[in-house]
Amino acid sequence: MRIGLALTLCSLIALGGCQSARFGGPGPVASGGPVYTAPQVLEPTVAAPSGVVSSEPLPPPPGAGPTVADVPVMPSYPAPVEPLPTAPSQPQQIASVAPTSRSSVVGAWTAREAAGSCRVQLSSSPALDLYRASTSGCANRDLGRVNAWDFRDGEVYLYQPGGAVAARLRPAGGAMEGVLAKSGAPLSLSR
Repeated sequence: MRIGLALTLCSLIALGGCQSARFGGPGPVASGGPVYTAPQVLEPTVAAPSGVVSSEPLPPPPGAGPTVADVPVMPSYPAPVEPLPTAPSQPQQIASVAPTSRSSVVGAWTAREAAGSCRVQLSSSPALDLYRASTSGCANRDLGRVNAWDFRDGEVYLYQPGGAVAARLRPAGGAMEGVLAKSGAPLSLSR
């Protein structure tokens, strides 16, 4: 039993040595709590000297042409004021009025394109955020599938099911001129 006690004592001494400060432990007597170190006191530093900051454009790279800065600035003079034209003494005749609003394009139209002509009806009945349209006798498949239309920014858009644009037209005189969206072929609508 003496040998067992001696071995146990030697083991405890060896483990105690592992807990010394030499091996990174807290020392021979550990408190079991966290170890705090004293805060370090920093020495006051001297601020970096400051000076005047200036900027100027970099020179152009070698082989570059003149830049905007190289072009001399021309002095601006006031433009001469021209008198406004006077109204004619007799009223002028205005040719057919171009459709300029949604209500001015509602109705029946004859569409003409490379494959022939057909009828297009633009209705004032709403269909979600567009208006209903229908076609009859159109040889062009894209034009024949038109089911809705809209008037935006002075242009008439013809739509197919699913929202694909079939054609885009701009009012011109009493008619509308434009193109088919897929092919870019000219399209005109007249009353």
